[in-house]
Amino acid sequence: MDAFNNFANGTVALFSDPLGIVIFLSGVVGGMLFGAIPGVSMLTLAAILLPFTAHLSAEHGIMLFSVIYCTGVYGGAITAILFNIPGSPENAPTAFDGYPMTQKGQAGRAVGAAVMCSAIGGTVSAVLMMLATAPIADWAISAFGPPEIFALVFFGLAVAASVGAKTIWKGWLSILAGLMIAVVGLDPVGGIERYDFNMPYLLAGIHFIPTILGFFAVSEIMVQAEKKVTGAYSAPKLSVDFPSFSELWAHKFAVVRSIIIGFFCGILPGIGATLAAFMGYNEAVRWSKERWEFGKGKLEGVISSETANNAATGAAMIPLLALGLPGGALTAMMVGVFQMHDMEPGPLVFLNSADLVWVVFAAMFFANLSILLIGFLETKTIINLLRIPFQFLAPLILMLATVGAYAVRGLVIDVVVMFVAGVLGFFLRRTGYSVAGIVLGLILGKIGEQTFAQAMQMLHYEWTGYFSRPIGLALLIAGFLTLGASAYRAFYAAPVEAPPEESKSA
Repeated sequence: MDAFNNFANGTVALFSDPLGIVIFLSGVVGGMLFGAIPGVSMLTLAAILLPFTAHLSAEHGIMLFSVIYCTGVYGGAITAILFNIPGSPENAPTAFDGYPMTQKGQAGRAVGAAVMCSAIGGTVSAVLMMLATAPIADWAISAFGPPEIFALVFFGLAVAASVGAKTIWKGWLSILAGLMIAVVGLDPVGGIERYDFNMPYLLAGIHFIPTILGFFAVSEIMVQAEKKVTGAYSAPKLSVDFPSFSELWAHKFAVVRSIIIGFFCGILPGIGATLAAFMGYNEAVRWSKERWEFGKGKLEGVISSETANNAATGAAMIPLLALGLPGGALTAMMVGVFQMHDMEPGPLVFLNSADLVWVVFAAMFFANLSILLIGFLETKTIINLLRIPFQFLAPLILMLATVGAYAVRGLVIDVVVMFVAGVLGFFLRRTGYSVAGIVLGLILGKIGEQTFAQAMQMLHYEWTGYFSRPIGLALLIAGFLTLGASAYRAFYAAPVEAPPEESKSA
């Protein structure tokens, strides 16, 4: 009852303040717009606004960033579905099935599912955040350290081999290619140069955003251009058929599973929505009886990814507010906002600034609900972008992708990486390899290497220390069992892809 009363008070405080309403609406719209721009993302908007929050109250500054976080994670799903360009890394799994659905004339179903599931995942996460901030944060920090996070990444990579490739072997080669890209640059422990080819620009590593833009946007333009030249190109069919309630209800277990995964990943400091999206998608593949349909336009892929990444938004606030530990890049910027106002996030915030906390909680709750309202209002308009002829649309996409790749770090090498990845992606897709698997290997590989190094330091370089950590051990065992099952299917069972007469239901 105290939580309900505090939420009611926070809601009244939010919507009784005209300036607060303006800031709230600006954050909602700004997050969606910047989230949908490839390579720019909500982090760019947050970085631009950070100095100006010094002129706002602490309440308004933190509330603005929290709203941008909620709507920015959703915004990237639109371009991922319509143009195969994820607005941010956490929307990359959405493109795996969202764009094939667009090619099938089901863009409306995919965008509608993204809208509804983003709102559901974010709203449930906000409610759980209000109810369980302190106890869940205490448990996650004490029971889930670098060894467990590495084990979770290992399990995710073990599952990922069956995403999008024609065979399990090509799936594993795709994952390993992504892992090889991930190790370019400096060793995270000793600072040793690796695979830099005496190029100083590569010492910082190959950034995943230009790589994603290349593998998805540039390679897709090349694929469609080839079809245009050969006469096989057909414009995507327009559709505004939102998924029905019964259709979404049929995926209720996927929604609940992704909420749990997303909320759990969001709690872990430094992990955030990106790992949540990939893990939500991987688990959807693992539990599905029709795993061969993933990567070819399966609605469950969009549902799982968008539910999980938005479920991480509320959870990421838990370690920030309860323990003072940022749950991701944007919540790390929030620490700067706190410090600008001579405040430190942590348990004392609930005692000294309870009003601020509950205004932020209320703002995040209503920001997620606004995704449902604004998302449906704008969907029909956005889908009409598909009416633009390919010869005009392709250069526009290429220009946006180039600007997005350069804007990440301001390095020309990132633009070069994007085009190289695009050419590689074009040929890999023609030969049955998984672009999605490469991206999974790249992103999860960077996280896994960092946490493995931290874990070994914690365990004094004794790998047997994993046997004394039940959660990490269980995840490692699950990963090895998944590897064994994949090897068994590769040698003794049918290929991953569906037989010609398999059901096409999503």
